[in-house]
Amino acid sequence: MVSDIDTSKYFEEVSKNSDVKLATNWITGELFALLNEKNLEITESPISSKNLSKLINLIKKGTISGKIAKTIFELMSDGDKDPEKIVEEKGLKQQSDPKELEKIIDKIISENPKNVELYKSGKDKLFGFFVGQVMKSSGGKANPQLVNEILKKKLN
Repeated sequence: MVSDIDTSKYFEEVSKNSDVKLATNWITGELFALLNEKNLEITESPISSKNLSKLINLIKKGTISGKIAKTIFELMSDGDKDPEKIVEEKGLKQQSDPKELEKIIDKIISENPKNVELYKSGKDKLFGFFVGQVMKSSGGKANPQLVNEILKKKLN
Protein backbone atom coordinates (compact mmCIF):
# COMPACT_ATOMS: atom_id res chain seq x y z
CA MET A 1 0.00 0.00 0.00
CA VAL A 2 2.86 2.34 0.77
CA SER A 3 4.58 1.96 -2.62
CA ASP A 4 1.88 3.95 -4.43
CA ILE A 5 1.81 7.61 -3.35
CA ASP A 6 -1.91 8.10 -4.04
CA THR A 7 -2.86 4.96 -2.14
CA SER A 8 -0.57 6.02 0.68
CA LYS A 9 -2.26 9.45 0.88
CA TYR A 10 -5.73 7.88 0.84
CA PHE A 11 -4.74 5.45 3.59
CA GLU A 12 -3.29 8.25 5.73
CA GLU A 13 -6.49 10.30 5.36
CA VAL A 14 -8.67 7.35 6.39
CA SER A 15 -6.49 6.11 9.24
CA LYS A 16 -5.85 9.49 10.87
CA ASN A 17 -9.56 9.69 11.76
CA SER A 18 -10.31 6.02 12.37
CA ASP A 19 -8.93 2.67 13.51
CA VAL A 20 -5.72 1.84 11.60
CA LYS A 21 -6.27 -1.92 11.48
CA LEU A 22 -9.85 -1.59 10.27
CA ALA A 23 -8.76 1.06 7.75
CA THR A 24 -6.11 -1.30 6.38
CA ASN A 25 -8.61 -4.16 6.10
CA TRP A 26 -11.29 -2.06 4.40
CA ILE A 27 -8.91 -0.42 1.96
CA THR A 28 -7.07 -3.60 0.95
CA GLY A 29 -10.26 -5.67 0.94
CA GLU A 30 -13.49 -3.93 0.02
CA LEU A 31 -12.11 -0.75 -1.56
CA PHE A 32 -9.46 -2.44 -3.73
CA ALA A 33 -12.06 -5.02 -4.86
CA LEU A 34 -14.45 -2.20 -5.82
CA LEU A 35 -11.71 -0.28 -7.67
CA ASN A 36 -10.61 -3.42 -9.53
CA GLU A 37 -14.20 -4.27 -10.44
CA LYS A 38 -14.80 -0.77 -11.82
CA ASN A 39 -11.28 -0.51 -13.27
CA LEU A 40 -10.54 2.69 -11.34
CA GLU A 41 -7.45 4.18 -9.74
CA ILE A 42 -7.52 5.19 -6.07
CA THR A 43 -7.67 8.84 -7.15
CA GLU A 44 -10.97 8.02 -8.91
CA SER A 45 -12.42 6.19 -5.90
CA PRO A 46 -16.22 6.53 -5.69
CA ILE A 47 -15.82 6.59 -1.88
CA SER A 48 -13.96 9.48 -0.29
CA SER A 49 -11.44 8.86 2.47
CA LYS A 50 -13.64 10.99 4.76
CA ASN A 51 -16.69 8.76 4.25
CA LEU A 52 -14.68 5.54 4.57
CA SER A 53 -13.40 6.88 7.92
CA LYS A 54 -17.00 7.52 9.00
CA LEU A 55 -18.00 3.96 8.04
CA ILE A 56 -15.09 2.48 10.00
CA ASN A 57 -16.01 4.59 13.03
CA LEU A 58 -19.61 3.33 12.87
CA ILE A 59 -18.26 -0.24 13.07
CA LYS A 60 -15.80 0.61 15.85
CA LYS A 61 -18.53 2.27 17.97
CA GLY A 62 -20.83 -0.73 17.52
CA THR A 63 -23.47 1.34 15.73
CA ILE A 64 -23.38 -1.19 12.87
CA SER A 65 -21.98 -4.69 12.43
CA GLY A 66 -19.35 -5.65 9.88
CA LYS A 67 -22.05 -7.37 7.83
CA ILE A 68 -24.26 -4.27 7.78
CA ALA A 69 -21.15 -2.21 6.93
CA LYS A 70 -20.69 -4.19 3.71
CA THR A 71 -24.23 -3.33 2.65
CA ILE A 72 -23.64 0.34 3.47
CA PHE A 73 -20.32 0.26 1.59
CA GLU A 74 -22.14 -0.90 -1.55
CA LEU A 75 -24.65 1.94 -1.19
CA MET A 76 -21.81 4.42 -0.60
CA SER A 77 -20.05 3.36 -3.79
CA ASP A 78 -22.92 4.76 -5.80
CA GLY A 79 -21.88 8.42 -5.54
CA ASP A 80 -19.88 8.77 -2.31
CA LYS A 81 -22.87 8.82 0.02
CA ASP A 82 -22.43 9.62 3.72
CA PRO A 83 -22.61 6.33 5.69
CA GLU A 84 -24.21 8.02 8.71
CA LYS A 85 -27.08 9.27 6.52
CA ILE A 86 -27.49 5.81 4.96
CA VAL A 87 -27.73 4.22 8.43
CA GLU A 88 -30.44 6.71 9.44
CA GLU A 89 -32.41 6.62 6.16
CA LYS A 90 -32.41 2.82 5.87
CA GLY A 91 -32.77 2.08 9.58
CA LEU A 92 -29.63 -0.05 9.63
CA LYS A 93 -28.53 0.66 13.18
CA GLN A 94 -27.39 -2.41 15.04
CA GLN A 95 -29.77 -3.54 17.78
CA SER A 96 -27.76 -3.31 21.00
CA ASP A 97 -30.42 -2.88 23.66
CA PRO A 98 -30.06 -5.94 25.94
CA LYS A 99 -33.72 -5.77 27.01
CA GLU A 100 -34.94 -5.84 23.41
CA LEU A 101 -32.56 -8.65 22.50
CA GLU A 102 -33.68 -10.62 25.56
CA LYS A 103 -37.29 -10.44 24.37
CA ILE A 104 -36.28 -11.89 20.98
CA ILE A 105 -34.11 -14.57 22.61
CA ASP A 106 -36.82 -15.56 25.11
CA LYS A 107 -39.28 -15.95 22.24
CA ILE A 108 -36.86 -18.14 20.22
CA ILE A 109 -36.08 -20.30 23.28
CA SER A 110 -39.78 -20.79 24.09
CA GLU A 111 -40.56 -21.69 20.46
CA ASN A 112 -37.79 -24.33 20.30
CA PRO A 113 -38.03 -26.49 23.46
CA LYS A 114 -36.66 -29.63 21.73
CA ASN A 115 -33.56 -27.81 20.54
CA VAL A 116 -33.06 -26.30 24.00
CA GLU A 117 -33.22 -29.82 25.47
CA LEU A 118 -30.77 -31.16 22.89
CA TYR A 119 -28.39 -28.24 23.46
CA LYS A 120 -28.46 -28.77 27.23
CA SER A 121 -27.78 -32.49 26.74
CA GLY A 122 -24.51 -31.72 24.97
CA LYS A 123 -25.35 -30.80 21.36
CA ASP A 124 -23.21 -27.64 21.48
CA LYS A 125 -23.47 -27.06 17.75
CA LEU A 126 -27.11 -26.04 18.24
CA PHE A 127 -25.87 -22.76 19.73
CA GLY A 128 -25.34 -21.58 16.15
CA PHE A 129 -28.97 -22.42 15.39
CA PHE A 130 -30.15 -20.12 18.19
CA VAL A 131 -27.84 -17.30 17.11
CA GLY A 132 -29.11 -17.70 13.55
CA GLN A 133 -32.74 -17.55 14.65
CA VAL A 134 -32.11 -14.37 16.65
CA MET A 135 -30.31 -12.75 13.71
CA LYS A 136 -33.11 -13.78 11.36
CA SER A 137 -35.76 -12.47 13.74
CA SER A 138 -33.95 -9.12 14.09
CA GLY A 139 -33.44 -8.73 10.35
CA GLY A 140 -29.68 -9.15 10.84
CA LYS A 141 -29.49 -6.10 13.08
CA ALA A 142 -28.89 -7.76 16.45
CA ASN A 143 -25.47 -7.11 17.95
CA PRO A 144 -23.84 -10.56 17.56
CA GLN A 145 -21.63 -10.18 20.66
CA LEU A 146 -24.59 -9.34 22.88
CA VAL A 147 -26.66 -12.13 21.35
CA ASN A 148 -23.92 -14.65 22.21
CA GLU A 149 -23.58 -13.36 25.79
CA ILE A 150 -27.33 -13.38 26.49
CA LEU A 151 -27.88 -16.77 24.85
CA LYS A 152 -25.06 -18.35 26.88
CA LYS A 153 -26.65 -17.11 30.11
CA LYS A 154 -30.14 -18.21 29.12
CA LEU A 155 -29.20 -21.64 27.78
CA ASN A 156 -26.90 -22.72 30.61
